Amino acid sequence: MILLPPTLRALLLINGAAEVETDHVPVVKFFNPLGPGRWLVTEMDADGDTLFGLADLGEPELGSFSLAEIQAVRLPFGLTIERDLHFSTGLPLSVWTAATRRAGSICAAETLLRVIARREGGAS
Repeated sequence: MILLPPTLRALLLINGAAEVETDHVPVVKFFNPLGPGRWLVTEMDADGDTLFGLADLGEPELGSFSLAEIQAVRLPFGLTIERDLHFSTGLPLSVWTAATRRAGSICAAETLLRVIARREGGAS
């Protein structure tokens, strides 16, 4: 699987080139299929390697990380870091960051945000 296809790369580059600081919606989610390791990515620098977003390698952190380093990770059984093909969100990174800090991980935040969305959808 291509970790970052051209269409997603283009969206990340557009976000990264924004003149004004914006609370972007995550474009892509990467994950370790064997354990801890999740990245919600909102932007890419013009260098084509430096990504920005929320990384959770056991302790959630907002900041920059390298696409090349993520692609270089080799896991047991020949596995690598993967892209979540089903990830989709309309929530900005600040909401994900707050939910992740509250829940303790990106994985737990996904569950928390799903429950909140169901409650709000059911209450309407």
